[in-house]
Amino acid sequence: MRIFDRRRFLAALAAWSVGGAGLRSLAQAVDPRRTTLGLGSGAPGPKIPAGFIGLSYETQQLSDPGFFSPANRGLIAQFKALSPHGVLRLGGNTSDYGYWKPTPESIPPPRAPRPYVLGDPPPDLSYAITPEAVHNLRGFLDATGWTCLYGINLGTNVPALAAAEAAYVSRVLGAKLEYFQIGNEADRFGSTIRDPKTWSPEAFLAEWLTFANAIVGRVPTARFGMPDIARDETWFAAIGRRLATDPIRAHLACLSHHYYIGGPPSNPLMTIDYILTADPRVPAVAAIVSRTAAQLHTPWRMTEGNTCFRGGKPGVSDVFAASLWAADYLLLLASLGYAGVNLHGGDRQMIAIGLGGVLPGDALVHDDPATHPHPYYAPIAHIGDRYVPEPVYAGMQFAGVFAGGTMLPIEFDPGSVNATAYAAKLANGRTVVAVINKDRRRPLDLAMDGSWETLATLTAPSLESTRASFRRSSGPAPASVAPASAVILRRRGEG
Repeated sequence: MRIFDRRRFLAALAAWSVGGAGLRSLAQAVDPRRTTLGLGSGAPGPKIPAGFIGLSYETQQLSDPGFFSPANRGLIAQFKALSPHGVLRLGGNTSDYGYWKPTPESIPPPRAPRPYVLGDPPPDLSYAITPEAVHNLRGFLDATGWTCLYGINLGTNVPALAAAEAAYVSRVLGAKLEYFQIGNEADRFGSTIRDPKTWSPEAFLAEWLTFANAIVGRVPTARFGMPDIARDETWFAAIGRRLATDPIRAHLACLSHHYYIGGPPSNPLMTIDYILTADPRVPAVAAIVSRTAAQLHTPWRMTEGNTCFRGGKPGVSDVFAASLWAADYLLLLASLGYAGVNLHGGDRQMIAIGLGGVLPGDALVHDDPATHPHPYYAPIAHIGDRYVPEPVYAGMQFAGVFAGGTMLPIEFDPGSVNATAYAAKLANGRTVVAVINKDRRRPLDLAMDGSWETLATLTAPSLESTRASFRRSSGPAPASVAPASAVILRRRGEG
């Protein structure tokens, strides 16, 4: 469809203009039967942190101290297989409804009544986070090798209680704590837990600074990520103006935002073809965030996102198409300079609570619900007593090969084929190229300079397959990348 081709071209052009040295997709096709691919001559692109790969879970998962626990071996195994140095982010819709309960006698802070907003957490939602949960979280992080972005309630909390929680968390997590995140999607507070007539970026910053300064008073070394917005990128300019001269700037670790392709699940536009079409909003947002990040001298991260908001869409979010989307999206963000990506998931119950008690995608399932992960976009599904990697997970593994490397410029002309390519110099000195063919029907015949061999593949029987295969392998480079598949190539003779 012509609109998809145009969007793909615009997205690639925008990515290049904001410094994404890893991707270059040209509009003109020299020969539709051959795809030329080679390393560019420009300067290296962004360095990809070792902790680039991450998962996002609801903070309410901590209400079950046994979930993030050294005893949860099944989940630990999946985290370790995904990345040896990943980052767990705790936040989500439930983040602003929990309270710190250091003793059995502790009670939640007072809360003003509010009407129920359809599709959001119930106004009376309240759950406890205990010292046991924090200690178990430390054991879980030690067992996985991961670190943590720890969400603290801004919406229904008080600064003193937030500071007490932060002090305990900082002491127990130690070096495993990357930073605190105060509040989740505060740009939506005006429609949920604040007065829409008075809520604004300035009102948020006034509250946020009260909490952040209270935490610094208890934890002088505290670091913060913010604003963790849902979508309103105009907030970044306001944050840059306000924090540029504020002493709290010394404690700012990261700028953060969320990204979902679209939704909700009932939206007929949320299709496989749609999620595999380049979104020009991705490089546009990167340009906005990077400007404020440069002003504040801080990195930036996409801390919550996935294919379809409100729990994912069956047949789109839980199939191989989501693998290819994840591989492409994560490598695009790496090329645009992001410090990392956290794709959202978790247990069905916790996601559903944050959405008003139901997963909207359930209404679209006409076969056995047990054949689908819940939520539908979960990278790791919890089925019975097992933790099962889902298609999105395989795409994250694919992109994770680049973690710790440095993006390189690449010359790539896919012609009319819906494909992308990225290159990097890995920490071990090896040069790698990822080729992702998102086209449903057309193979991508390769014409490459130099001698290359296969390092990894991402495959499935079809885009609709509920299983994906990520495999590290060795062998000659393929002459053609099959439709709906991806490959990572390594240059021969290096390492």
